[in-house]
Amino acid sequence: MIAVVDYGVGNLFSLTSSLRFIGLDCMVTCNKKELLNAERIILPGVGAFGDAMAKLRESGLEDTVKELAEVKPLLGICLGMQLLFDKSCEHGEHKGLGLIPGEVSPLAADIDLSLKVPHMGWNKLEIVRNDPIFKYSDNGEWVYYVHSYYAKKCSDYILGVSEYGVTVTGLVRSDSGMIYGMQFHPEKSGEAGLRLLKAFSEI
Repeated sequence: MIAVVDYGVGNLFSLTSSLRFIGLDCMVTCNKKELLNAERIILPGVGAFGDAMAKLRESGLEDTVKELAEVKPLLGICLGMQLLFDKSCEHGEHKGLGLIPGEVSPLAADIDLSLKVPHMGWNKLEIVRNDPIFKYSDNGEWVYYVHSYYAKKCSDYILGVSEYGVTVTGLVRSDSGMIYGMQFHPEKSGEAGLRLLKAFSEI
């Protein structure tokens, strides 16, 4: 069973639909007991970093997610990936979960002004380090992004990148091998995204 953390941030329907489409049992929950009983955890998220962290704390799930990350495979998606890092400077400085070393910065500060922000649409995911998450994937597959901030100072943990005026951190993994993050939306990335979700279900 995969538990999708419900902390009031994001539309979870497309994610759960994708998981079920490939035959995976999943549930959406904010219940600590249900999260602890699940085999794997997905932390989704859209919106602003500070707001999302505040909602995690208000719901009492911040410590639960940290606890789960020590014993179960955890996948952060989009903003959920950004929350895994130490901090973000989105609308002021905000502390993250600190599960993977690194920080989140604005794309606009590092790319040419001719490029639009947010980085929205399809882009190639280049594999820079082999990992079981790529069990069913080929290098250079297209994935779908929607984001204005990206992870930096985390080179030791990067598995996949995309180019958008700067090298965008697309997929990361912690030293423990239990915590993954995808800046893109696998549930919106067609067959390529479904293959990554299937691989995560086998980690």
